[in-house]
Amino acid sequence: MLIAGFPAGAWGTNCYLVAPAAGEECVIIDPGHQAAEGVAEAVAKHRLKPVAVVLTHGHIDHVASVVPVCGAHDVPAWIHPADRYMMSDPEKALGRALGAQLMGELTVGEPSDVHELTDGARLELAGLELTVAHAPGHTKGSVTFRLPETADIPSVFFAGDLLFAGSIGRTDMPGGDHAEMLQSLARVCLPLDDSTVVLSGHGSQTTIGRERATNPYLREVAAGLGSMEAPRRGM
Repeated sequence: MLIAGFPAGAWGTNCYLVAPAAGEECVIIDPGHQAAEGVAEAVAKHRLKPVAVVLTHGHIDHVASVVPVCGAHDVPAWIHPADRYMMSDPEKALGRALGAQLMGELTVGEPSDVHELTDGARLELAGLELTVAHAPGHTKGSVTFRLPETADIPSVFFAGDLLFAGSIGRTDMPGGDHAEMLQSLARVCLPLDDSTVVLSGHGSQTTIGRERATNPYLREVAAGLGSMEAPRRGM
C-alpha cells in the first residue's frame, strides 16, 4: 500500500494519494487550496495514474483544486450530494464574511464529471475498496473513507474534518451542527478497532486507540455525555 500525503495551501489541508503500490493507479483525496502542484509532484515521483478524486466534504480548503486536478488527469470527482453545491458556491458554505475574503483569490466550479456518494457505499477504485460513511456535523455532507485491514497493514481511516489528533472539526459554520457531530463520532468512529490508523483533514496521523484514550471529545461521546463545545479546527 502506498499513501502519499502533504499539507496544502493556506490552511494546511492534508491531500492524500492512495494506491496499491508505486507505479499503479491511485485515488486522490481532498485536493484543496494550492494542491495541484503537490499532486503533480507525487504522481510523477511515484509513477501513479489517478483514476478518481474523492472528497470528504465541500469546504473550499478541501476542494479548491478539484477542477484543475480532475481536468489534468481526465478523472471524475466523488462528493456527497448535500455538499455538492459548495464546489460552485463556497461563499454560501463558509458564511459571507469568510467567503468574501476568498472569492477574489479562487476560481470555483465543478469538474466535468461528478458522482455522488452515499452512506455505506463501497467504492472500488484503483484496485482499492473504500467504504464510505456519511458523518454530518462539520458539514451536512461530510463523509469518511475507510480502507480494510490486510495481512500487512491495519485499517486506514480518512477522517476528513470529523476527527483530528486530540480534537474534532468545528461546527460553527453554515451546515455545522454540534449534536450531529457527536452522533457521527459515536456512530462512525467508536466502532472502529483501536489499531485503525486515522489520517485527518488537518494535522498529524493518529490511531483510534490513541483518540479513544486521550481525545476529550471522543471520550465524552464514549461516556454518553457529549456536553463539550467543539474548538475551531479546520474550515
